Amino acid sequence: MSDDNPHSSSGSNGKNWMTKIVQAISGEPKNREEFVEFINEAENNDVIDHGTREMIEGVMEVGEMRVRDIMIPRAQMVTIDIEQSVEEFLPVVLESAHSRFPVINEDKDHIEGTLLAKDLLQYAFNEEKTFALTDILRPAIIVPESKRVDILLREFRQRRYHMAIVVDEYGGVSGLVTIEDILELIVGEIEDEHDAEEGSNDDIRPLNTSTYSVKALTPLDDFNEFFESEFDEEEADTIGGIVLKAFGHLPEKDETVTINDIQFIVTNADNRRLIQLKVLLPKIKK
Repeated sequence: MSDDNPHSSSGSNGKNWMTKIVQAISGEPKNREEFVEFINEAENNDVIDHGTREMIEGVMEVGEMRVRDIMIPRAQMVTIDIEQSVEEFLPVVLESAHSRFPVINEDKDHIEGTLLAKDLLQYAFNEEKTFALTDILRPAIIVPESKRVDILLREFRQRRYHMAIVVDEYGGVSGLVTIEDILELIVGEIEDEHDAEEGSNDDIRPLNTSTYSVKALTPLDDFNEFFESEFDEEEADTIGGIVLKAFGHLPEKDETVTINDIQFIVTNADNRRLIQLKVLLPKIKK
């Protein structure tokens, strides 16, 4: 889009930035490493901000990843049994605060369809309407673990669905993936109003009953109190310091370490520090 005032400062910066990106795509950087250096230099020169650089890198990562790399594992899937009554599965819907649920028959390898929580509203205000879960089931979208994430994102947009069931090479269910999982690779973690309400401690946010998103700068005493852990507060001031010491080097995104039976996954880091961690508990403590 052209700028009506070519002499304006913002227009000049925008054109300068776009020109550099076009030049980069046209072939100035010869490989991924050179392009990463290019956008790092753009950030250092204030051509783009930190968030923009992370988004560009996120887009590059999406093009290289497979669904198996980002899916929610089978064990962490929140499902509803097709034989359950509303009274039985409604607490699951309310507690998880998800908007979509795989509906299973017997076990997670037998997916009958998908329940959208909003489809339950038509029964909430009409006592005369008879409820049958099978009447409101939507077809389950099935994708292989090996599917490229960028292709799946395009299908999500074109076909207007938001969740897919992931299967392995033998047809067994290995997990699920949502459009939000992909978008978070590009724009960073997405928080909604429910997340804000849950977050009595902004540094620690539950993702499910045994998984949490934790800022690396969370004070160690706060971490110990929340998780009832006993990390030595003389070793570090923050949980990030404990994790960094356990790695013995500055880890990159997706590196994993287990300390005292608690698994830590690096979900965000730069070349200087840890930023965000995913914490997986060995069992439900809260």
